[in-house]
Amino acid sequence: MRAPGAVRVRFAPSPTGYFHVGGARTALYNWLFARRVGGSFILRIEDTDRSRSDEAFTAPILAALSWLGITWDEGPYYQSERRHLYDAAARQLVARGHAYACDCTREAVEARTRGNAVPGYDGFCRDRHLEPGPGRVLRFKVPDTGVTSVHDIVRGRVDFDNATIEDFVLVKSNGDPLFVLAVVVDDIDMAITHVIRAEEHLPTTPKAVLLWQALGGGELPAFAHLPVLVNERRQKLSKRRDRVAVEDYRALGYLPEAMRNYLALLGWGPGEDREIFSLEELIERFRLEDVNRSPAFFDEKRLAHFNGVYIRSLDLPEFIERARPFLESANAWFPPDRYREDVFVRVAPLVQERVAVLSEIPALVAFLFAEPFAWDEASFDRAVRADDGALEILREARARFAECPFDADSLKAVVRSLGEAAGRPLAKAQAPIRVATMGRTVGLPLFESLEALGRERVLARVDAAIAAAERPAA
Repeated sequence: MRAPGAVRVRFAPSPTGYFHVGGARTALYNWLFARRVGGSFILRIEDTDRSRSDEAFTAPILAALSWLGITWDEGPYYQSERRHLYDAAARQLVARGHAYACDCTREAVEARTRGNAVPGYDGFCRDRHLEPGPGRVLRFKVPDTGVTSVHDIVRGRVDFDNATIEDFVLVKSNGDPLFVLAVVVDDIDMAITHVIRAEEHLPTTPKAVLLWQALGGGELPAFAHLPVLVNERRQKLSKRRDRVAVEDYRALGYLPEAMRNYLALLGWGPGEDREIFSLEELIERFRLEDVNRSPAFFDEKRLAHFNGVYIRSLDLPEFIERARPFLESANAWFPPDRYREDVFVRVAPLVQERVAVLSEIPALVAFLFAEPFAWDEASFDRAVRADDGALEILREARARFAECPFDADSLKAVVRSLGEAAGRPLAKAQAPIRVATMGRTVGLPLFESLEALGRERVLARVDAAIAAAERPAA
């Protein structure tokens, strides 16, 4: 029996694909609610559908939950290991007259019910008294009359006319239990007090209520069906057209605390004029009663903004630690063995202020580690070859860089004076130098970057740029 006042929630993903951000939001809401009231968060893997479940997807689900900081108090339980409970429940339902065997084929049902005002199975086998067995499904006998009410914390009371609910299948013809039976049996067995799940499950909830009552499950759990997540076109998020896998966002360099904060606000708000909340604040403020029933827009740009805020809030050593995996595997930008943390440390504060996701870091610092160095040809053409005064600026900069103190302030003073002599603002005077030494027209602040590169490499790169600019066009 359920302990008085003990809150028990469960998150029950199916290992049928990558971990969807909608599933992560559901897990988070369950977890926040349980932590706020001192309840228990149970993890259950719903893998009874052998045709769709794949063990290979279970480990990523567990890893993604752990990455988000969503810890479980019990489990993970696997439905595939609890088959005996579902078999016993099915026998109990048959014995009590709540379920019956049916050997109707889909084609036979469709032929009989074509044109019926109410679609679905017509109860043909209700009174045939067939024995359960191979080749026969087991159906639940839905009451012919009355209303089944679902009291939903988010949506209020939702009534379902029993006459519109077909005698639904509990057990397949091969003996495998269906989702609705396994879920209800597990929720009863695990003394679940609150079922917090996606809106898409609402239509199946009256079936769960009827089944719960038929099994003598006692007090029903409280239900809360969460709003659907949509894209910018207000279409339900789909893995076919949208980025929905938590693993993808982790690989791009989103921080778990930023993802957690953002997911919490997709359908819920604390009623305050701010968006950034610590985990402790989320737990303290979260209320199921404050969840909105309207669809929630999963906005990647807003998520990136959140992530940038969290990146900039990191202590510098922590930022360097988080950046390291992305720099040590930046094969597209420079060989991993070229990365030197003592060099990156010099520009890390500048990088931290400019990135929204950690995967952007290698492109910003590639000029420090890429050898042999090469500039972007289109940028070189615009900033050097097409600029009549650029070559002279490079020559003068090369001469003075060889002699001046090699720190950011001194280098800036040199380039400023070169610009004044040439009648150019600083931004235009530094453009050919930036491309010659950093490869592109945009990036980190120039003078701090030159200091990090060091005099020897800067002079070598300026020499190469001068030589290239002096060569006749092909």
